[in-house]
Order: sequence, then structure tokens, then C-alpha cells
Amino acid sequence: MLDRWLPMVTIDMIRKSFVARKVVIYEMCSVFFSLCLEMEDFNIDTMGTYHGLTLKSVTESVASKQLAQHEPAISRQPVNKPTPVAQQQQTPAMKESRVPIIIVPATLSSVITVHNAVDFLQDYKYVSVEDKKSCSRKRESDVLLQRKKPDISHPGQMITVPYQILDNPSRLSLIDWKRVVAVFVAGPTWQFKGWPWTVKGGSPADIFTKIKGFHLKFTGSKLEANVQTWDVQVLEISSTKRHLDKASVLKFWDTLDKFMVKNCPHLRF
Repeated sequence: MLDRWLPMVTIDMIRKSFVARKVVIYEMCSVFFSLCLEMEDFNIDTMGTYHGLTLKSVTESVASKQLAQHEPAISRQPVNKPTPVAQQQQTPAMKESRVPIIIVPATLSSVITVHNAVDFLQDYKYVSVEDKKSCSRKRESDVLLQRKKPDISHPGQMITVPYQILDNPSRLSLIDWKRVVAVFVAGPTWQFKGWPWTVKGGSPADIFTKIKGFHLKFTGSKLEANVQTWDVQVLEISSTKRHLDKASVLKFWDTLDKFMVKNCPHLRF
């Protein structure tokens, strides 16, 4: 009786043990494939084997392979290193001009215009506007005056200082207006239309606190009514005696230099 019962017990234990192993293996495979499906870029290794490995070792191996696949991609990404300031290409800033500007009337009836300003202020000789027009075919809207003056730093020597003369101030920028140091007035207020510092009603009274005003007239001629009320320096020249022109020009430069010392030290003069 005992002999027949023992084989049955043994067979039953073997059967249960086999079933238990199948369940464990099945659970291991289920967990394994679930983990793999949750990972990106999952590839089934058909040539490999998992014989003799535990579930923990298998999952850790797969995770490490996935991490290794992503590492080269990260390292291949370009890294933008900051460029040293010295190596950066910088646009050179525009240097502001220090050449003073003198504005003259645009009307041809004025005693001084852009036509004869250089002859008078640079060469100390007055030439009528009519004579200059007959000699010149092209009308210039601005000219460059080269003023010769004693060099204070080197006694006995002369230096040349440029001045820009123009009759169309509407094309001046806000930066250019900082270089305007003098204006020759003709008399009518419309000469200052559109100018900065013009007060309500078109009066240029405030202009002459920023810019030095001058009025050139022939000796004996009537002074304009507006000029009498404006803070401007009146210069007189003879209609026939050209040797007296230099005295008026020197008075002009002396008055302008004093004004610029006080109000325009940023300019060259």
C-alpha cells in the first residue's frame, strides 16, 4: 500500500512544481515585455538569449542599452559657446561732425547769400550777388568756407578752420542743428519758418538765444523794422569802398568767436 502511495505523491509534487515554474516564467515574461513597450525606440533582439538571467538583470540591461542609444544623440547637438566681446563684429559708430554751420538767406535780394558768402567771410572782400550769379552757372545750396586764423597754441603760425554755409536749413537733422552757430537775417519772419525754438506767432526771438544773429547792410540804407527789435549784430559795408570790407568781416569773426566760446565749446573754431 505504501509502495503504491509514494510514487503518486512524487508525481503530484513534480506536477505542481512544474506548474509553479510555468507561472513564474509567464509572469516574468509579462513584466519584461510591459517594461520594454514603455521604453522609446524598443527593438526586439531576436538573436539574443535570456537563459540564466533574472528579471532584474534583464530589465537593467535593457534600460542601460536604451540610455546608451540616447547619449550619442545628445552629444551630437551643437553647443553655442559665447563669443568673446573682442571677437564680435561691431559697427563703428558715426562720429559727429564738429564743423560749425552758418545760415544765410535764400532770397537773392539779400546783401549776402550762398553765392558771395565765401568771398566776403573768407577773402574779406564783398562781391555783389548779381556779379557772382553772372560768373557761376551752377547754384550751390551750401559751400565750405576755409577760415585762416592765428594759431593760439603756436604763436606766429596760422591754422585753417572749416565752416559750412547753407541757405536751406530744412534739410538739417536734429544733430546738425547743434552745429548751427550763426544766421544772417534778411528781415522777414518767414525766413525762420519751420526752425526750432520759434515761438508762437512765428517770432524768432528765442532763436537768437541759441544762435548768434547778424544783419549785413550797406551804409546809409534803411534798417529793416524787424531787425531793430531782434537781438542781432548789425554789420555795415560801403557800396563802393572795398578796402573797408575787412573791418566788418573781422568784427563778424570776433563777435562769433566770443559767442562760440560761451555756447559752442563742442565745435571746432
